[in-house]
Amino acid sequence: MPSARNEAGAQAAVSAPGSRISHQRWIICALLFVATVIAYVDRGVIAYLKTFLEGVIPGLNDFKYGIITATFQTAYAIGMLVAGGLTDKLGTRKAFAIAITLWSFAAMLPGAAFSVASFAVAMFLLGIGESANFPACIKTVAEWFPKSERTTATGIFNSGANVGNMLVPVIVPFLVVIVGWRGTFVLTGATGLLWLAFWLLNYRRPEQHPRVSQAELALILSDPGETLDNVPWSHVFPCKETWAFAIAKFLTDPIWWFYLFWIPGYLQTTFRLSLAQSRTPVVLAYAISILGSVGGGLIFSALIHRGLSPNSARKTAMLICVLCIAPIFAAPFIHQLWIVVALLGMATAGHQGWSANVFTLPSDMFPKAAVASVTGIGGMAGAIGGILLQLGAGAIVYLTHSYVTLFVIACLAYPLALFIVHAIAPKLAPARMR
Repeated sequence: MPSARNEAGAQAAVSAPGSRISHQRWIICALLFVATVIAYVDRGVIAYLKTFLEGVIPGLNDFKYGIITATFQTAYAIGMLVAGGLTDKLGTRKAFAIAITLWSFAAMLPGAAFSVASFAVAMFLLGIGESANFPACIKTVAEWFPKSERTTATGIFNSGANVGNMLVPVIVPFLVVIVGWRGTFVLTGATGLLWLAFWLLNYRRPEQHPRVSQAELALILSDPGETLDNVPWSHVFPCKETWAFAIAKFLTDPIWWFYLFWIPGYLQTTFRLSLAQSRTPVVLAYAISILGSVGGGLIFSALIHRGLSPNSARKTAMLICVLCIAPIFAAPFIHQLWIVVALLGMATAGHQGWSANVFTLPSDMFPKAAVASVTGIGGMAGAIGGILLQLGAGAIVYLTHSYVTLFVIACLAYPLALFIVHAIAPKLAPARMR
């Protein structure tokens, strides 16, 4: 929480005669939101075209599709191992520019793929590039927002994942008709390069930004002073707080990847829907999830305003999200499309609310200079969990033609993760780094 001195300083800056608080931090948040939308469109095209591609790419089936998505996650895990540290070292402006350039070109490569192996190579490169998105976004939020606003800002940019997932079924069938499936990969991949121009023109550190007023800067810096020196990766890796975050990501990130890579195909095959017919159900499932992305941050803020401690507010918000997710285990036993869509919407909303709070754990417990490194370690753990689940999902669906086991895992992962976070970090106290 802000110290009395810093809080008084921020208040004085805002109330000073002629002072005007700018809102540049929310423009930066909007850029993070758009980048996340682009990332999820780029990785979502293959998921939406899965059933279509099985008739185009020789030998593609559920098992080999699982291998392709696991290849993406393997690259994502490798990238996460270094993306956080590089973001802390290079700074968010430069690190984000490098990452989106790489992933934009990688997202175009499936347009030239002709086999399962070439699709896997393209998705591997995409995973390397996109691994920097969340470490860079989380660090940017830590640099641009006081702690009281970080969960809301995180929820807003994280809702870009939902919007990206919604855009895929809207634009992909149209693009396939106009430019073919190969051209669809190329056009969606190229959007990142347009975003890059806006990023380079608009992003500076708040202390260096010409459009940040003194009042807004005082608000951004209103938390207790932190050293801006780099924190070595070796200093945060042994911390138990790092492992609380990493375990939460390991257990629950794979569920989001399951929704992303398998749910469009699940709806298409289970309810015998064409690409066009599956558009509305997929869009609705992800549209509902936007409520969770923003709501997860708002719940935390509301609980803080009601007098709860940050620790109690954070974990209560996470528990509410767990309860929203719990009914998803029933999905494979229900044969009414719109009831299944409603359950998926509740589950994806719960996950996104959970994610908004979990992503804020590093800035709750670590200084700004270490946030991207901790986020990278957690992201790597989540990607490793994703690899295991993608390979398992491919084998389970291919051998059993059933999703029951996967939906049960999706139900149980979150309460287990919350229990472990509380056991390791019962007070969310600042980490002790050597």
